[in-house]
Amino acid sequence: MTGGNLEVFDAGVKGRGLKATKELHTGEVIFSEPSYAAVVFDSLVSQVCHGCFRHQTNLHRCAQCRFAHYCNRTCQTACWEEHKQECAAIRSSGFVPNEKIRLAARVLWRRRKDQGLASDNQLVAVDLLEHHLDLLPEGELKKVHEDVVSLLKFWSGTTQQNSTEFLSHILGLIRNNSFPLKDQRGLQDVGLGIFPSLGLVNHDCWPSCTVTFNHGNQSAVSSALHSRKRMELRALRTIPEGEEVTISYVDFLNLSADRQKQLKEHFYFDCSCEHCSRSVSDDLMSAAAETKPPAEKVKEVTAFSKESLEKIEKARDAGDHSEVLKLCQECLEKQEGVVANTHLSRLRVLSVASQVLSHLKKFSEAAELAQKMVEGYMKLYHPNNAQLGMALMRAGVTYWHAGQIEEGHKMICEAYRILMITHGPNHSITKDLESMRTQTEMELKMFKENDLNMKAAEKKTSDPVLIFSQ
Repeated sequence: MTGGNLEVFDAGVKGRGLKATKELHTGEVIFSEPSYAAVVFDSLVSQVCHGCFRHQTNLHRCAQCRFAHYCNRTCQTACWEEHKQECAAIRSSGFVPNEKIRLAARVLWRRRKDQGLASDNQLVAVDLLEHHLDLLPEGELKKVHEDVVSLLKFWSGTTQQNSTEFLSHILGLIRNNSFPLKDQRGLQDVGLGIFPSLGLVNHDCWPSCTVTFNHGNQSAVSSALHSRKRMELRALRTIPEGEEVTISYVDFLNLSADRQKQLKEHFYFDCSCEHCSRSVSDDLMSAAAETKPPAEKVKEVTAFSKESLEKIEKARDAGDHSEVLKLCQECLEKQEGVVANTHLSRLRVLSVASQVLSHLKKFSEAAELAQKMVEGYMKLYHPNNAQLGMALMRAGVTYWHAGQIEEGHKMICEAYRILMITHGPNHSITKDLESMRTQTEMELKMFKENDLNMKAAEKKTSDPVLIFSQ
């Protein structure tokens, strides 16, 4: 089956996959798919719009179920087709189930509406996605069965149309094929969505593509100009015709064995990509400092760093910024001269410390640590990786606030280059970066002009005054 730039093919041991039907270029949107079904996370139901998934203040609540929240009447109206069955089920059952059950219910309602068929823009029907229930450990399988019971309580009508085996299948495919949905700033996962065609894209730790959530547009006066929320598959490099397109299911900043473990536990396959097979960058991620300290010392500091990161996470969850900073500083001192700036534990501590210092408005200190972090990231991440782009943006803003405009401008420009590839020109985060880039460029120009004027004034006052006699 073909969908414009892509076609489904047999990828061998990986099962089905998608490959390019023509040469694809860096930054190109090679496939775009509206959400089949999507829900906001339980913890954010009153902070994120259930229609467009944007973080907003003063959201309007559905007057009937008192659960769903929306930016405004326009967003609510646009989302009513998706919400009306959920709204009725909440009122009928008297409770709101967890996000996975809500998503399963939405998948079932959508499937009933579409009569189980793939729509024109889908490369596969949702029923045909992998569920891997046969690979689940007993404890996880028990949770699926418990969720089936909750789903039956939430929507009693499902018993008349679907067997418990089929409901387990739906919950299983959600476990394996749902995509996290980020807010408009690209900084926080706020929900889960099912995109059947993109569920066919296989994993690679050094992928050729990335997926970006586009929130759509519901603000136009005419509903005919509205666009739906969708996931976009974008090329990170030139992809020749016939090559399989891939995305990464996990963050690359983990040792290859740890990435393989994550993939096996969550997606039930053994990763044999080139970077895992050859343990690419593992040496850098566990590297000692250039001073070549004893191996025992490196082992000791690595263990200390692991313990510290656990304490740091607890302090962050408690909102204790001073404790977080204290733990980070202690850990960084221990690491100094022992592990390299590409060592994973050092990068993680640098990231947290720079963010906390920025929060405390200690921008100069934060910028110094952010610089070290970015230097490490640039040695490890793909040059067009969105995570690298986001880190550069944060570091650039920190330098800007610290008054180091030139360095901040350079980082913001590089972040803009990367996110233009991964997010495109119309994403809100790219528009924010464009604004920052323009602002820092203007400030830098003014700074240089003021500097030249000051030097000219100093030169004028220091020139000797010649007095001529009559």
